[in-house]
Amino acid sequence: MARGWESKSVEQQQEEMAERRKSARAPISPSPPAKEQQRNRKREGLLLSRGRLRQQLQVANHPRHRQMLEQAIAELDRQLSLFQ
Repeated sequence: MARGWESKSVEQQQEEMAERRKSARAPISPSPPAKEQQRNRKREGLLLSRGRLRQQLQVANHPRHRQMLEQAIAELDRQLSLFQ
């Protein structure tokens, strides 16, 4: 009989924990439309590319290479400005 009481207690504890978890979870917001997700991915890709080019520019020594990197960064900045 003691075993039955023990299992009841465990079941109740599990149910209480499940209820707490449900109430503690933040409400799930609806996922953004596919178009918005694609736009966010494109923007993130541009930002990553810009960061990589900035790193390359810091170590570039040849003037022509530096100029090419600066032009590429300017183009990425132009594309990023379309997202704002």
